[in-house]
Amino acid sequence: MSEEATRPTGPHDRNVKAELPQNILAGLTVSFAAISLGAAFGLQSGRDNGIVIGILSAGVIAAITSLLGGTRIQCSGPTAPMTTVTMAIWAAATGVLAGQLADAQYTADHFMTMVLLLTGGLLLIMAVFRLGKYITLVPAVVISGFMNGIAILIWVGEVKKLFGAGGKAAYSGGIAANVGVALITLILLFALPKLINATVPKFKSFLPGTLITIILMTFAVHGMALGIETPTLSGIKSLQDLTDLASKQVPGSFDMNMLWLALPFALNLTLLAYLDTLLTSLVVDKKVKETFGYEDNTRQDKELVAQGLANGVVAFIGGIPGAQATIRSVLILKENATLRLAGILSGVFVLVEMLMFQDLVSYIPKAVFAGLLIKVGYDVMDWGPLTLWFRELKARPSAPKISQLEMFFIAGTTIITVVWNLNAAVIGFTVLFYIVRKARPEALDTEPEFLNET
Repeated sequence: MSEEATRPTGPHDRNVKAELPQNILAGLTVSFAAISLGAAFGLQSGRDNGIVIGILSAGVIAAITSLLGGTRIQCSGPTAPMTTVTMAIWAAATGVLAGQLADAQYTADHFMTMVLLLTGGLLLIMAVFRLGKYITLVPAVVISGFMNGIAILIWVGEVKKLFGAGGKAAYSGGIAANVGVALITLILLFALPKLINATVPKFKSFLPGTLITIILMTFAVHGMALGIETPTLSGIKSLQDLTDLASKQVPGSFDMNMLWLALPFALNLTLLAYLDTLLTSLVVDKKVKETFGYEDNTRQDKELVAQGLANGVVAFIGGIPGAQATIRSVLILKENATLRLAGILSGVFVLVEMLMFQDLVSYIPKAVFAGLLIKVGYDVMDWGPLTLWFRELKARPSAPKISQLEMFFIAGTTIITVVWNLNAAVIGFTVLFYIVRKARPEALDTEPEFLNET
């Protein structure tokens, strides 16, 4: 019988028992990417014991959202946009807001707990008022600019850490050594997956390029005794450790002033989670139709509920917020996931792997994570419009067209995201888009035809 004949014709037309092995394998494969990115985003966030709590957040968020979410096949977790904002919130809580927090007998951890709980609550409110459907109103050009702005913020942040610029202390061990390690890591992150796919394609699920790069670079750095900086971690080895971690996150008393202080930050994260999650769900829905030939559309408000609950839970473990993650969600589909079980197991595997290998994570040089995050920035960057625009400049008749006006919206959203505020960029340029579109409807399109989907 042909593959087409056995392919399911709908999300419920499946032999679940027969599909269990492939879904378990998909969950295991994606857990390797999730644990690597969770560690990198945790370190980037700046939070205490960032790598461990980043991995912990990746597991918890993936399991909860896959179990309860409106996108049936997915993988959520910490994402680049959410982590970029978290980094700014943590910097404020340990910097300009530290005096106000101390006066209220709040720590930076207490403040982050309030921000994350508010974020979770606001996502639930958005679901109650059925706001999920409005994701389609955000123009493609604004989304593209927003993605580019996040990529640039990641790059700038990592370059500052590598070179000790912008008030950041450079990683110990010498700038040349750290930059060299980051560059080699970046090269391997591009080259290894292609090499594995070309030489041993049958084993690519067991040989994830990202994880292998991290392992190889860690052995190389320590083998050559470069002496560059590695993170100091406090592992979670028992239920008591987890209880102690949770107890540090809850303030002794409720302070209404702290609530108002946290609200703008929570609104920022909420909008990001909304955009990040529901835009990814559109990509996943499209991929499901391409892969299986049937529609399995996201229940958007149900997805917002799951994301709200997940972000509320990680507040109590000192975690970092997350959303539905495009790269991991597309990867889990490419690994032939057909059941919710795949995403749930991805989260469970991350937690098991963390418990088994957390002591080894402290050997991974920070420069390796810098290289990984620079690659994440590359993946987030929406290269499509830039490619089309340069083709237009070369006047190739066969090239798809992108207007100067569209490039204005992309560039404008990117610049405002980088130099001011990403929410202001998205909201401001979305409003401006519809004003201009009303005046010149032929010049603008709302369909995200050129958005990077990987």
